[in-house]
Amino acid sequence: MTTSNLFSKKQKKLRGDSPDVYTYDNIPNALRVQIIHLWDDALGTRSEYDNILLPVQKVYRLIVGTLCREYGMFTLASSFRDESRDFRYELQAFFLGETDTEKLIDVIESSFRAIDRMTRKYSYKETKNFDEIADEAIKELNKRFKEHAIGYKFEDGIITRIDSELIHSEVVKPALRVLSDNHFKEAQKEFITAHDHYQKENHKEALNESLKAFESTMKAICNKNGWEHDSKATSKDLIKICLDKTLIPLFWQPQIHALASMLENGMPTGTAYIIVPDHVVAYVLHMTASAIVFLGESDKAIDT
Repeated sequence: MTTSNLFSKKQKKLRGDSPDVYTYDNIPNALRVQIIHLWDDALGTRSEYDNILLPVQKVYRLIVGTLCREYGMFTLASSFRDESRDFRYELQAFFLGETDTEKLIDVIESSFRAIDRMTRKYSYKETKNFDEIADEAIKELNKRFKEHAIGYKFEDGIITRIDSELIHSEVVKPALRVLSDNHFKEAQKEFITAHDHYQKENHKEALNESLKAFESTMKAICNKNGWEHDSKATSKDLIKICLDKTLIPLFWQPQIHALASMLENGMPTGTAYIIVPDHVVAYVLHMTASAIVFLGESDKAIDT
């Protein structure tokens, strides 16, 4: 799985035909086909899909089923019926024919998240270099994005825009590293879901999931250290426990309570619908990420 510096590609660069500015609203057909080749490499080919001893068909079915449920569809392509569904072909047909860029990004993110999390074992395709196959597929996807000047990148299980890469690198990635520990599994899921909603401009849902991730992080720390707490404890209740246990220093009490207040009261209510700008939601998400890193590092310090 390597990109080749073909003659046509070199000539385009020499002529200055290669685009220099990233775009976000178009996934060209050539890139879609290249991504389908990556699915063959990492998710499974036709013969591997047909091999009932391998879980390849199950993973394709999971990706298609997740997308169908989210979009409120029975199938991604109307020509498919339950008794004769080919989930691999259905995914490819939808990906090649869809015109909504956000849905195309959904497909890319869902499929490569599956590659990253579900193919890294020998039993998936009975290949010894399973980690290398997944890593190379992700690496090539990001190269293809760059080659086509498409401003997205797949990293840490999510698609991010290049124009937000710095904040992702400095704030979001450290939070995801903290949440990669097994006892933070629920918080990790909620944090990623919050970013999924943010990318789709589902602001209320993004803030709700951020609050859940913040609370789940504190609950996980309480569970790990044997600190008693109510399963339905609010962020304020959990903050009090963390303060009492000196996980959070007293001088940071106003800041951590301010974040909890922002998350709990993030979407204004009233008779008139108020639009909350993207940058406001992004600010809250990044504050949540910073708090998660702080809590996680403070918890590690307890063990040292």
